[in-house]
Amino acid sequence: MRWLLAVGLTAVLAVITAALGHQGSKSSSSSPSSPSSPSAAPSSHTDRSEHRGALGEAGGVVPDRVTVFDEAIPAVGKLDPDFLKALHQAATAAADDGVEFYVNSGWRSPEYQNQLVREAVSKYGSEEEAARWVATAATSPHVSGDAVDIGHSDATAWLSEHSAEYGLCQIYRNEPWHYELRANAIDRGCPRMYADLTQDPRMQQ
Repeated sequence: MRWLLAVGLTAVLAVITAALGHQGSKSSSSSPSSPSSPSAAPSSHTDRSEHRGALGEAGGVVPDRVTVFDEAIPAVGKLDPDFLKALHQAATAAADDGVEFYVNSGWRSPEYQNQLVREAVSKYGSEEEAARWVATAATSPHVSGDAVDIGHSDATAWLSEHSAEYGLCQIYRNEPWHYELRANAIDRGCPRMYADLTQDPRMQQ
């Protein structure tokens, strides 16, 4: 009789244990996930993968993991020589801090720039809104070889602290990746940033 009672108690305990385990796993799987972190600021508008077939490197498309030292890539090699020298100096100093400068975009052909304008109009729904982000081929400093878009947040963070020492300045508040040469910034600091391209007098030409 005792043997039957022991077997019965063991069976009951097994059922209770299984039920509690199932309830716990269900509670765990249904608990809300931790809230996602706020979305980061948008990166450079140049989607390189979409343009490789249409324009290629010769038009200014940049392959992955290109640095400011990769002058065989037209987007880097066709930058203004003084600008490129300043980028080399800054990148060398940043490397000592463990930071590497990757180029998302540099020099662009007029055809490439025009394509980016068309895509921006399609994305933002109007020429007016697109103009906040992408200049025309006639006014873009990328087409003249005077601008570069630096990838990776650690590089832009480093530049935000040290760029003026090398005459490099962020020009637009809405584009923390976009840098141009302002040689007098070494002594005077960078000029006040424009909110976006539409405030830049060069874009009104």
